[in-house]
Amino acid sequence: MYTVIFQPSGSRGKVEEGTPVLQAGRDLGVEIEAICGEKRTCGKCKVRVEEGFFERYGIESAADHVSKWRPVEEKFINEKRRGEGYRLSCTAKVEGDLVIFVPEESRAGGQVVRKAATDRKIEINPSINTYYVELVPPTLHDPLGDYERLVAGLKDEHGLEERPRIDYHVLRTLPDVIREAQWKVSVAIWDGDGFPEIVKVTPGKVERSLGLAVDVGTTTVAAYLCDLHTGEVLNTDSMMNPQVPYGEDVMSRITYAMSHPEDGIKKLQDAIIEGINTIAARITEAVGFTHRDILEMTIVFNTAMHHCFLGIYPEHLGLAPYAPALHHSMNIKARDLKLDFALGANVFVLPNEAGFVGADNVGVLIAEAPYNQDEKVLIIDIGTNGELIMGNRKELISSSCATGPALEGAHIKYGMRAAPGAIEKIYINPETKEPRYKVIGKEEWSDQIPQGEIGTKGICGSGIIDAIAELFKAGIIDKTGKFVKGMDEQYERIRRGDDGMEYVLAWADETSIHQDVVITIKDVRSVQLAKGALYAGAKIMMQKLGYESLDKVILAGAFGSFIDREESLVIGMFPDVPIAQAYAVGNAAGDGARMALLDKTKRAEADEWARKVEYIELSVEPKFEKEFMMAMHLPHMKDKFGHLAEVLEGEGLDGLVKA
Repeated sequence: MYTVIFQPSGSRGKVEEGTPVLQAGRDLGVEIEAICGEKRTCGKCKVRVEEGFFERYGIESAADHVSKWRPVEEKFINEKRRGEGYRLSCTAKVEGDLVIFVPEESRAGGQVVRKAATDRKIEINPSINTYYVELVPPTLHDPLGDYERLVAGLKDEHGLEERPRIDYHVLRTLPDVIREAQWKVSVAIWDGDGFPEIVKVTPGKVERSLGLAVDVGTTTVAAYLCDLHTGEVLNTDSMMNPQVPYGEDVMSRITYAMSHPEDGIKKLQDAIIEGINTIAARITEAVGFTHRDILEMTIVFNTAMHHCFLGIYPEHLGLAPYAPALHHSMNIKARDLKLDFALGANVFVLPNEAGFVGADNVGVLIAEAPYNQDEKVLIIDIGTNGELIMGNRKELISSSCATGPALEGAHIKYGMRAAPGAIEKIYINPETKEPRYKVIGKEEWSDQIPQGEIGTKGICGSGIIDAIAELFKAGIIDKTGKFVKGMDEQYERIRRGDDGMEYVLAWADETSIHQDVVITIKDVRSVQLAKGALYAGAKIMMQKLGYESLDKVILAGAFGSFIDREESLVIGMFPDVPIAQAYAVGNAAGDGARMALLDKTKRAEADEWARKVEYIELSVEPKFEKEFMMAMHLPHMKDKFGHLAEVLEGEGLDGLVKA
């Protein structure tokens, strides 16, 4: 038996030697496209075998840990991809420990990436404006240069007094473009640094000018295609971050780059650039354009992803004092990053706050603008890392802590990311201790569906939060997270397993993986560690600001948008506030990127507030360890949750939630 780990889903388990990788995926709940019925005629089931020692899993993965290359694979995998480790999963068999990456095109059960654009009021003041001009062709009596003729036309028809410079690559194509267009063209001018520049000349009258706002999360990438003139979101798209095979979290990717000095950072950069090019092609084609129509992109990410995107060696981010290479925003030509956009397209990279609070947090900052509010607010962007902003117009501070791997399923026995078959909502009857749940892809609850048709695969983040909260509310686990003694003698679902006490959420015949899906004592502890870090971080920040209480808590990010706020408060993920004052705002980081795309004044605002926010490094706070230990309890060892007690009245937990 060998350990096989599939990325980016994070599914893993023991697989018998000789099992085809495709079958191993099925056994572990990973759906790989195989439309030919394993006749080796479609080539859709390509996967990549990752090479090297993976410290997190304690295994060595290598090309010779699968069966030998077969001639049939040559029809679908060229020499370049073969050298990169690609194999047909229906043909390659397991012969050792493996880390397998399933590329986007090979995933049958597409990951559900929930990062839709939210409805926000945005001033339309883009850095790019497009002007239509009709020029008089040159003659022997008027042989003015094409560029000068274009500038004169812009002045005459649109009153542009300042002469814009022109991008070199655009200039090279200018003579052919304007003649083929019979001297009737649309001119896109970028003015993001106070020095206007012509970045594209298009034949005829252009009705829409396109910009792309991108949020690169540690786990997912979300993109928003916008009309720069109207602000309309024309299309959205998303994908799993293609850097996942190199590490599930920030530190593991930094470690990868450091342990592969010859090409580690290049692989990380190439992966995300290729991913953005892929998503750009998809998102534009779906609405009748091409990726070459994109004139500008704004982008946010955490600081480590920022460095990887720019090809900056991230070693110093992983070492105290965690100083980034750059705090300020940047404008870069898309072509310099090998992004396949318009010839002169610009990329605006939002500024970083600190080593572990990046441009994504600045995106949240300018989207929510707590610096314009009087209320004492806590904003939590829960992703693979938890980033916190606290304060109001008087003072703002920020911090970060590692939370996501557990909350996104990586450290949970049957954890998985949001995908069809993942349990996303749970209720446990406090009397009978029987559960009912919802899986992604099904409208009904589990007790409304025949057992054999439920198709459960595992548990995603929102389901994990629900599970711990419901186990606590049902009296199955106590405030310390331990299973209550004697429960296993009374209820079949509560039992001792390989990892200690566990609770059976779904019996094997309710699943597509033919195994009981359980929540173990180790899973409970993993969630306690994650939520304890968030709560302790918030408490340290409250102490810094002299706050006794908060007025509201804002949950940002895709994860924050889909977790149940009441269940989150039950486990003590954040300090007590009125339930109505704890609410989700969607992907605020992506919204911030969109605001910067459509309103260039937001860029200056981002640079200003990225430096005004005081970053608190929690690891050096002397009180953090004590706060963290108290926050490990459900919902807390000492802090009172009066608002939660009101919500749970009648459930027999008043004494517990009031500590």
